[in-house]
Amino acid sequence: MGSEKIDTVELGTGGLRVGVQGLGCMGMSFAYGPTDADAAQETLERALELGVTLYDTADLYGNGENEEFIGPFIRRHRDEVVLATKFALSLDPADPQKRVIRNDRPYIRQAVEGSLRRLGVDTIDLYYMHRRDTAVPIEESVGAMAELVAEGKVKHLGLSEVTASELRAAQEVHPIAALQSEWSLFSRDVENGVVAAAAELGVGFVPYSPLGRGFLTGSFVSAEKELGQDDFRRQQPRFTGDNAAANAALLEPVHALAAAHGATPGQIALAWVQQRAEVHGLGVVPIPGTRRRSRIEENTAATRIRLTAEELALLEPIAGKVAGDRYADMTFTSAGRE
Repeated sequence: MGSEKIDTVELGTGGLRVGVQGLGCMGMSFAYGPTDADAAQETLERALELGVTLYDTADLYGNGENEEFIGPFIRRHRDEVVLATKFALSLDPADPQKRVIRNDRPYIRQAVEGSLRRLGVDTIDLYYMHRRDTAVPIEESVGAMAELVAEGKVKHLGLSEVTASELRAAQEVHPIAALQSEWSLFSRDVENGVVAAAAELGVGFVPYSPLGRGFLTGSFVSAEKELGQDDFRRQQPRFTGDNAAANAALLEPVHALAAAHGATPGQIALAWVQQRAEVHGLGVVPIPGTRRRSRIEENTAATRIRLTAEELALLEPIAGKVAGDRYADMTFTSAGRE
């Protein structure tokens, strides 16, 4: 088993060391349709065996249910894992399709207590601001988060979907260990500025959706035709209508490289993300999500695939040709502010 274990990397400059690939836990109990709880728990255990130590959740996922779901696993392995969770996003009770963003100090203090209670832990290793409320100065929000560090409730701070200037302003208040934003073969807008800022400031990068929510694996083409009614990917423009067919055609070089390496398309997509660390000079720890033991084995094996300069060049044009936005509502991402 030892040879299967992934390497480790320092995430940021504050001594937070984790496996070079983490695990996004959202889909284990939220957003992607029915789940097998026992199988998902087995996947968590197998991930740890393979050297995955960063486990990512959020209070948004199932209104706290996802935190409750992974809590027992975290407590069983408290000294072996790095627990990451997030605050700032909630669902509007009057309209579950609408998200509410809050970054104010009273809300932050309320949110952290809720997460600690649901997870059943005394300290959160990495606490992210999930989304940015531009009505609240980021210095004020990070200042409130810094208080949680001083009180021992949180060890390290993270931000999600912020711009280069917002990251710099936050870093002036308190060291930021990690920035979590979408980054994949299909989503490269972070390279417009914030990746360089993170590298300069010594902030680690945690790409979410590095597999394009499963689309880059080839597991589905049309969300409307192939996914269940309760799967939120049916609401994402890239995976529906004419966009879905156009984007599926972009995966031809991914499939060709997979065949050449004796790998899967998902492994090629992950290998590309992992190699962003060398391209941009910063720690990169993607957090692909899965509920299946076989998939975690496949994903971690991707850390051992090396793409040549010529192969990377074949993948370079893909992002610029993608049809459709990442979300139906892009106002709660950093894309419009960078």
